[in-house]
Amino acid sequence: MRMIIVGGGQTGRSLARLLLERRHEVCLIEKSCPRCTLLANELDAAVFPGDGTNVSILEAAGARKADCVMAVTGVDQDNLVAAQLAQGHFGAKKVIARVNDPRNAETFRALGIQNVVSSTDLVVQLIEQEADSAHTHLIASLEQGKGEIISMTLPYHTAWEGKALKNVSFPKGTLVISLIREGELTIPNGSTVLRAGDELVAVAEEKSRKGLRRVLGETR
Repeated sequence: MRMIIVGGGQTGRSLARLLLERRHEVCLIEKSCPRCTLLANELDAAVFPGDGTNVSILEAAGARKADCVMAVTGVDQDNLVAAQLAQGHFGAKKVIARVNDPRNAETFRALGIQNVVSSTDLVVQLIEQEADSAHTHLIASLEQGKGEIISMTLPYHTAWEGKALKNVSFPKGTLVISLIREGELTIPNGSTVLRAGDELVAVAEEKSRKGLRRVLGETR
């Protein structure tokens, strides 16, 4: 996913590092030129010097094609403006804004910014929920949430293209029970060869479901 982070302070830097580890494409916007240099040297991300509340800067950073724009500066007013521009002007698929003062959260929501958070962990959680929803669907919950039956469509650039099912390193506590390809359902075995666009239906224990999503979501 293509991510834009407005604000290269401690929160923005930590967030960028976490997203890069999860193989997202990251672009950082930061006002301070010296800090931009440090970020560019430290992270494998595109870094834009400038003000994230400026339309031209957001345009240059690729806001029109962004899957998610996160405004996480240390100034709530800047975060609000950047989030509103990303959402209203550029139509970003997902917009997340950080509030430094929790009392401002309701104001953000009243002005149309629904994803309002106060910590890096919550930002990452919201992003991962969005990533999951793109390819994964819950079919049924088992034993009051102790397990799930889920379906997941292999992405276009899946790492498992042409690989046999037996060669996929599934986490313990998961079992693939069916495969749907071009509308036809089959019961797979270890020799079944996977293709991009295949929809796999699997049973997963609660402790294993995130690992299953991570493995099946791997791309080349």
